[in-house]
Amino acid sequence: MLDAALIKECADPSLKPAIVEQFVMAAGSDDPLAITVKSGGRLILVPKAASADEALAIVRQYAGQAVVRVGLTQFPAGVGVKEPADLKPDLVDACQNLRKGTAMFAKVLRIVSKWYGNSTSKDVFPQIIEDAIYAWKTGEFEGVSVFQAEDPGGALANQEGPRADESEAETVAAGAPLQADAEPDEKKIGTAGIRVDLSRIGGQP
Repeated sequence: MLDAALIKECADPSLKPAIVEQFVMAAGSDDPLAITVKSGGRLILVPKAASADEALAIVRQYAGQAVVRVGLTQFPAGVGVKEPADLKPDLVDACQNLRKGTAMFAKVLRIVSKWYGNSTSKDVFPQIIEDAIYAWKTGEFEGVSVFQAEDPGGALANQEGPRADESEAETVAAGAPLQADAEPDEKKIGTAGIRVDLSRIGGQP
């Protein structure tokens, strides 16, 4: 389990500590020097790094030729980097890795949440988290490369409590083409009805 002080100091503030823990437990590692290398869907066995320098050397060796995940969050090492030499030691620093990883995961969560119409339903949110973790592991969600994709922005539902602002209808409309293009999925069928915002009913004096 992640240290609460580490989460408080290093994790992206847009994510609740419980979400950070769930994310790292499901998709990350308890070893800051953990490295996973995959090529063509196959796992490549690499030596266990005994130091940050060793870990960085292994990451640089495989980056660009294979999918390399590193550290507590199993951050995708090659994202936004053109040359292996540009990879920085902060990848294998526990705090920096958690900071980078949770910031990237928050973006993935926003992408998935937008696909769901930014639903504020507490029944839907666990499914959003599950899909976001799966997208983190695979690097894709509904045909979109989540690490390279643009951040849709906005606050995450169920992070600060239910939202019912004026931009919500616009956000749902903006996400509609994605919904139409997506392949029907048994898990998703029936969730569209939850997009209707009922929070304003009876709320006016």
